[in-house]
Amino acid sequence: MVNFLLIGICFLLGILLRRFNRIPEETPRVLNSFIIYISLPALAILYIHNVKISFEILIPISAAWFLFGFAAIVFIWLSSKLNWDRSLTGTMILVCGLGNTSFLGLPMIEVFFGKEGIPTGLLIDQMGSFLVLSTLGIFTASYFSGAKFDMKTVLKRIAVFPPFISIIIAFLLLPVDYPKEMISLLEKLGSTLTPLALFSVGFQLRLTHLNKHKMDLAVGLFFKLILAPAVLYLFYFFITHERGLTFDVTIFESAMPPMITAAIVAAEYKLNRELAAMLVGIGILLSFVTLSGWWMILV
Repeated sequence: MVNFLLIGICFLLGILLRRFNRIPEETPRVLNSFIIYISLPALAILYIHNVKISFEILIPISAAWFLFGFAAIVFIWLSSKLNWDRSLTGTMILVCGLGNTSFLGLPMIEVFFGKEGIPTGLLIDQMGSFLVLSTLGIFTASYFSGAKFDMKTVLKRIAVFPPFISIIIAFLLLPVDYPKEMISLLEKLGSTLTPLALFSVGFQLRLTHLNKHKMDLAVGLFFKLILAPAVLYLFYFFITHERGLTFDVTIFESAMPPMITAAIVAAEYKLNRELAAMLVGIGILLSFVTLSGWWMILV
């Protein structure tokens, strides 16, 4: 119950403080930097240390890649039927093909599945969502905007991303037993993720030109919140014929609303900025309902 209150209060405070202009507009950038450089690396080093290397981890890692490919197929087909322009098509693939698996996903996993689900969530986020965004995501944004695709830039972004570096460090430290003091420090640093991420998300929420994009929003969010996780559920259950924490967390992460960072990339590459922002904002609000529904189905 406390975790639900924490999510709701931090999200609402972000909305209210922006509405009444009580803190600077650049606040989310500072908070997001803290999350990327401190909170997420601390969680990676803490929880990846407990991951057992096995065939089972291929399921969470592959989920983001599968869903992005599925999104590309669905939205390219829809664009031919609905006469979407390149900007709209690219926005739908990029933003609805990737989930908010870190800023929202990890806090929600902790709420619904406990800390035991966080290692799986980190694998999905860092080896799945982030790598997809940095490779296929950048390629998609470049292709649909006409910008030049530079593989060296993509590889550099992957190599210097702090949570990705932390995952490598965590795997290297697998044979090492962490001292209690180190565990306590990492737990305290990692605990900043939930309040800061939800506050930042609430602060950045914008609801403008809603009627203009209502059909595109309905299509994109139906795909991201309902269709995509349902297809992934059936696909993986058909392959494994098994259920468990890893399976459940993987499906739960696939049901996350559109990724904030993907919307930022869409804006940078001059895709449909308005639609990208609304997909993220409205998707977050709706996901509090749809994620509860998925949790009841899974558990």
